[in-house]
Formats: sequence, structure tokens, C-alpha cells
Amino acid sequence: MADYPKNVIQVPTYNLFREQDAGKLPVLDVRNLGIDFGGLTAVDSFNITIGPTEIAGLIGPNGAGKTTIFNLLTGVYQPTRGSVLVNGIDIKGMPVHKVNKLGIARTFQNIRLFSEMTALDNVKVGMHNEIKCSFIASLLRLPSYYRAEAAANMKAMELLDFMGLGDVADKKAGSLPYGVQRRLEIVRALATNPSIILLDEPAAGMNPSETAELMHQIRRIRDTFHIAIFLIEHDMNLVMNVCETIAVVNYGKIICKGTPEQVRQNPAVIEAYLGKEDND
Repeated sequence: MADYPKNVIQVPTYNLFREQDAGKLPVLDVRNLGIDFGGLTAVDSFNITIGPTEIAGLIGPNGAGKTTIFNLLTGVYQPTRGSVLVNGIDIKGMPVHKVNKLGIARTFQNIRLFSEMTALDNVKVGMHNEIKCSFIASLLRLPSYYRAEAAANMKAMELLDFMGLGDVADKKAGSLPYGVQRRLEIVRALATNPSIILLDEPAAGMNPSETAELMHQIRRIRDTFHIAIFLIEHDMNLVMNVCETIAVVNYGKIICKGTPEQVRQNPAVIEAYLGKEDND
């Protein structure tokens, strides 16, 4: 039986857990999530459960509410109804930095790197949860400051090397090619020591070779760091080949959840993407 906190209950889920995740506390448990903007319902009755080492996808037509869902999951927006549990803890009312500290990291549809800072320093920014050094030690440049700085540099370089970016560590982020910036943003997310990473269109702007490499890297990230990955993506080849489960949203509601094969064959998904055939 799973070791659930007292304030957490098990609920039925349409998601398929990996065998390795059976009996473990879900890293992300979303229940009846919804948000209204004025009189408009942007997301309604969104439910998903993601296991600790699952790679899951979120797809749907443009304007379906995918990025809004990510904003709800990370505390950027507060829901009108429903709940989001991260490692068994309800994030309701928490600011973004506290949600991140619980274990959720993300990348963005539009890259948000510090363009005038080096790649190395961008990664170190993501390590704010890990660096243990007091303000006084930093101000006075005490030995503990230099130890913390050396440890941060070492870990940041390890992460950059992991993603094949060690050779650009000293280059300004804004000067790097677009595909490299995308990978750097993933490295910065990894630097927060997350239990799940939300990737918002990670293959956007990449060429086929870069996208193929990204698929490989996503699997490596999961298998090396033993974390979950939840991604929004329009590249169906990437989604179908890397995701183990997929949720499809349209007009802010889930219309299908299942394996890539189940989603591919679902009539509601086909209609959402291609439209309904007019027999008149």
C-alpha cells in the first residue's frame, strides 16, 4: 500500500502508471481543476495523475488552454476551483517560488533566460534552493561563501555537460543558437532539483535533428535523475514517441486520456484536430 500523508486520499485515475511507479505517491495529482477569467471558463474539470518517473504529454489545438493549465500547476494562476497536489501537498495559495521548492520546475513557451548572463550563471540562478550560504558570509566573502560558490560551479558544469552544453558555459545566453537556448532552459530547470519538470513546447523552433536529440535527452533526464516529465508539444512525432501517457484538451476540457496508440485512434481527438466531416 502506498505511503500517503494523512491529508491525502487515493482517487481513481484514467492514467496508466509505469510498473516502477506502482504503489508510490504521485508526484502530481490534479483534481477537478478549473479557472474562470471574468465570464469565460478557460479550464474546466481538469484531472490528471502523474507517477514519480512518468513521461506524460498534454496536447490540443491552439487556444485549448494548455499553457493556462501549466500556469495553474506552477502557481502563476490561482484556480477558481479544484486542487493541485505536488508530492501530496496542496499548493493552493502558494507563491511560485514555494511551488518550485516543493518540486515543480518548468520551461516556457517563450524562452526566459537572462540573455546578458553566461550560460553557467543562468544555471546557477536555478540553484537558489540548493546553495547554503548566509547573507553575512556572502557580504564578507567568508570561506563558507567560496565553498558554496565552488560547489555551485561544479554542479552547474555537471548539468551543462550532461546536456552537451559544457563548451558554451562562458558564453552569454542571448548569443547562443535558439535550439541551444532551449536546452539551456531545461538545464536551469534541472538545477532546482525538481521531482517533475513541465516543458512548454520544448521543440518549438528546433530542426528535425535537434528534435530527435531532444527526444533522447528527455528520456535520459527521466532515467538519470528519476523524475517525472510533463510536456506540452505540437510536434506529434515527439509526443507519440517519448510520452507514455497523453492527455488531450480542447476548450479547456480533457477529451481523451490514454496511451499514444489510444489517443491516436480516438474519434474525439481526430475531430478536435481535423474538424468534423460535413455529410450534408
